[in-house]
Amino acid sequence: MDKLDVNWFDYGLLIIYFVLVIAIGLLARRAVATSEDFLLSGRSLPAWVTGLAFISANLGAIEILGMAANGAEYGISTVHYYWIGAVPAMVFLGIVMMPFYYGSRVRSVPEYLLRRFNQPTHLFNGLTFAVAALLNAGVNLYAMAVIIQALLGWPVWLSIVVAAGFVLVYITLGGLSGAIYNEVLQFFVILAGLIPLVIVGLHSVGGWGALEDRVRQTALGAPGLSTWHGTNVGNWTNPLGDWIGIVMGLGFVLSFGYWTTNFAEVQRALSAKDLSAAQRTPLIGAFPKIFIPALTVIPGLLAIVLIPHLGTTGGAYNTAIPQLMGRFLPNGSLGVALAGLLAAFMAGMAANVSSFNTVFTYDIWQGYVRRQRDDKYYLNVGRIVTVLGVLAGIGTAFIASGFSNIMNYIQLLFGFFNAPVFATFIIAMFWKRATPWAGISGLAAGTAGAAAFQFLIAPHWGYMFPGQTIHLNPDGSAGVNAQIVNFYAAITAFVADAVVTVIVTLLTTPKPVAQLAGLVWGVADPNAPDPSTVKKPPLWESPKLLGGLAILIVLVLSIIFL
Repeated sequence: MDKLDVNWFDYGLLIIYFVLVIAIGLLARRAVATSEDFLLSGRSLPAWVTGLAFISANLGAIEILGMAANGAEYGISTVHYYWIGAVPAMVFLGIVMMPFYYGSRVRSVPEYLLRRFNQPTHLFNGLTFAVAALLNAGVNLYAMAVIIQALLGWPVWLSIVVAAGFVLVYITLGGLSGAIYNEVLQFFVILAGLIPLVIVGLHSVGGWGALEDRVRQTALGAPGLSTWHGTNVGNWTNPLGDWIGIVMGLGFVLSFGYWTTNFAEVQRALSAKDLSAAQRTPLIGAFPKIFIPALTVIPGLLAIVLIPHLGTTGGAYNTAIPQLMGRFLPNGSLGVALAGLLAAFMAGMAANVSSFNTVFTYDIWQGYVRRQRDDKYYLNVGRIVTVLGVLAGIGTAFIASGFSNIMNYIQLLFGFFNAPVFATFIIAMFWKRATPWAGISGLAAGTAGAAAFQFLIAPHWGYMFPGQTIHLNPDGSAGVNAQIVNFYAAITAFVADAVVTVIVTLLTTPKPVAQLAGLVWGVADPNAPDPSTVKKPPLWESPKLLGGLAILIVLVLSIIFL
């Protein structure tokens, strides 16, 4: 990718943005007195702040570079990642799962598994989540390095190190509050950077209709403009595969696994000031999530018709948006857009690092290494672990750099780490008979199932189902459809986890029902406030109303873009 034509005005805007980022970290530091302040913001933030931070934490490399790369490689069917692969799960988290998380006062997702199952389940989930968080942090760090390289022409390794330094400073200073308030700022900076790019890009090709005509002339063809065409079982003309893979793999297992059990997201809701605000956190985030495809998928379509040979060299799909910025945006607007991209990647990495330091400090270090120390000790551990997490993210960034489409890499990780956890959670919350040893057994089986599919079944998939994993690359060559492989790997992980969990449950002894109070659906917590004494929120703050409205909008849009 060529160096962008950036002048002093663009650099000035970037400097102003970074000064604001560090200032927010310094201001947030003043409110950090305990480990809970540093790792969970003292559970004091309003819903609008946590809601915007919730969606901004997801607006990292996965969302910006990854979804634009997906739009270029797979076409408009990428909207499935939003309308099926996000919003329903966000609504489910807000309405059904947050009362368990927030009401039980757990500090992390692994801590819920400790209370529901046993220490082996807790430790297994804590360790696998820590690994997943560092791998995901590396994705965002690599994406930041791509932008810095485009700005200055620096080598990738130097760009990665410099990018890591910026994130390290403001998380170490302000903890989760610093990360969250920066995420709110970053949300609006991201919008300011991407909206002009979409408008100018569409204008340059003659509008939406002209863009559709030109996409039909690319390797994507007509299927690249359809969301559901060709999704019947066994007919994979849709770039993302058949409806089983899309609905069950993406819409159910991967989506619910990410949004309901990924602590990088749940942590934002746990920092809310009360249960009502915690429930509204993902619901508020659902509304911008519905419309973000206009800012990510459309640039991907623009890139595939405007940038010659996109996708034919390593990492090229990931450069779709930076290349469009260099082509269309004038100086000044380019500076804002670059600040938006860097904001997105810092938000994504900060979310992963801040969730990693919480899980490592509370669930691993305090739980198994150094117990019963004073709170200041764990506050210092949290800060040290933050530094170590960023350093580890530098290493994992080089893994991400080996993928031409980082969304393929991310979905592979989710199949290993999120799909099994979701199967265990959903059974644990709704089946009080599930036993302590079923938790660890199911998680291990699910992880093994994902590995078996990816490494043993997927390489031979084309022999078992000839032609079904093949799609055309932009250069006309045939390739393996990595997305559909990831979807079916996630389904395999979920089924393996669920089957083993049920079998082990039937062979072992469950916990007494009294120990499940507030942790399982239908088992009330005797210490919980009487519902009749809890003040009901105004109608416009009702989680069910907000969730129902979000689902309705998704249904309407899905019909329009059928």
